[in-house]
Amino acid sequence: MESKVSRRLKEALAPEVREYIYVPRLAREFHANFAHLTSINQAHLLMLHDAGLMDTATAATLARALLRMEEEGPDAVELDAGREEAYFNYEARLMEIAGRDAGGRLHMARSRNDMGATVDRMKARTRILELIDAMAAVHDAALTRARDHADVVMPGYTHLQPAQPITYGYYLTAVAETILRDIDRLNLGLRRLDACPLGAGALAGTAFPIDRDATAAWLGFSAPVPNALDAVGSRDFALETLSSIAIAAVTWSRVAQDYYVWSTPEFGLIEFPDSVASTSSIMPQKKNPAVLEHLKGKAGHMLGLLTASMATIKGTNFTHTGDGSRESMRSFYEATDEAKRCLALLRLIVDRAQPRPRTMMAQARGNFSTATDLADALVRETGMSFRDAHHVVGAVVRNALDQGITADRIDAALIDAACREELGRPAGLSAATVVDCLDPVRNVASRKILGGPAHARVIESVERQARTRARLLEETQACRRRIADAAATLTRQTRELAAAGH
Repeated sequence: MESKVSRRLKEALAPEVREYIYVPRLAREFHANFAHLTSINQAHLLMLHDAGLMDTATAATLARALLRMEEEGPDAVELDAGREEAYFNYEARLMEIAGRDAGGRLHMARSRNDMGATVDRMKARTRILELIDAMAAVHDAALTRARDHADVVMPGYTHLQPAQPITYGYYLTAVAETILRDIDRLNLGLRRLDACPLGAGALAGTAFPIDRDATAAWLGFSAPVPNALDAVGSRDFALETLSSIAIAAVTWSRVAQDYYVWSTPEFGLIEFPDSVASTSSIMPQKKNPAVLEHLKGKAGHMLGLLTASMATIKGTNFTHTGDGSRESMRSFYEATDEAKRCLALLRLIVDRAQPRPRTMMAQARGNFSTATDLADALVRETGMSFRDAHHVVGAVVRNALDQGITADRIDAALIDAACREELGRPAGLSAATVVDCLDPVRNVASRKILGGPAHARVIESVERQARTRARLLEETQACRRRIADAAATLTRQTRELAAAGH
């Protein structure tokens, strides 16, 4: 028995090759790629006919066959791993419908290589658009909650130690800023993959006078990939998207870690509804943060998929190869699927997380996060250098801890005593100034500079970010419109060609 796809190969595929390479590949790719293969075939057919490379009768026969295949769908194709993979199985069905001669003419001036590269770009384009939508939904949820909680004062942390008072709304605007950059990175990747490989052939183009601009336009791309070898040999658009996903995943993991800590009884700053929690099989009191753990774990998964894809490509020749062009993409498709699910979960968490204002305020009042304002007051009102003020307030905090005094019980006498120890003189701050400095609400309200947590700045950030998101999404909407318009034109012209034979 000879190969079913080549007279060059005089033996049929070994059973192991069939079962371990082509059966799984067909199961994974045929249904997923069928619609894209159909669009590519239609665009290539229209171009061959318009370029005078195929007569109208043959082109009309093929157009009708392709429309029939599109209507019947992938389930109508009897898959045979002996034909290796998706394209040969598709072509075999096309030849059944259109006839051996007409069906065999469609592959003129192209290769599986440029077809496969085009399928990858078309699928990647769709998936990136979906990821941008998912990120935009998280961003919208974060801004909505930020506006709701712009005045909910809480401790800010560095090194997981109390730092300075902020608000929960302010925290969410910071998270939202990173998501805007994630969207922008994906938009940039979308612009870079917006070129069509079709017409590149195996690696060196073709001697037939084809029109690559026409097929690119019919498939919704702005232009062809200018170099045929690069068109079939490069999948860096996938690596770029994987990198953007990994960066986004690192951020969502860090946010999940914050919530993970803040929702413990020891912190008690955040509470989640039971609908996003799990329990224990043995301990009836447990309410476990299952979604947060899933998000943190999946972030590691995203990093692994990026590494796997880059490691797969790094040792390949700069041309089309099975490992460089196909195995490298496995990680891409898995990562985009997982990322979309994780972003939906992150949106749920951001939307459902409930701050506990009383606990947040109590922590901010008592945990010395207001100490910086006290040092600033010494600089402003006594002419002290900031470094001396830092030493004085550091001594105040140390003495208060030794005496079991919380931050909100510090008074002018305690400050004067520490100042005498450090500088040999009292500080001279009034009792009203001390109370004012140690008030977390006033702390937050005083930070009105650009980027600060004051109420007006948080609302300003929410409104600015909403405008930025709208601008970024308009870019993706323009891409969607171009793809939709191209698809409508492709369908209409294919039907017109099919009718030309009657």
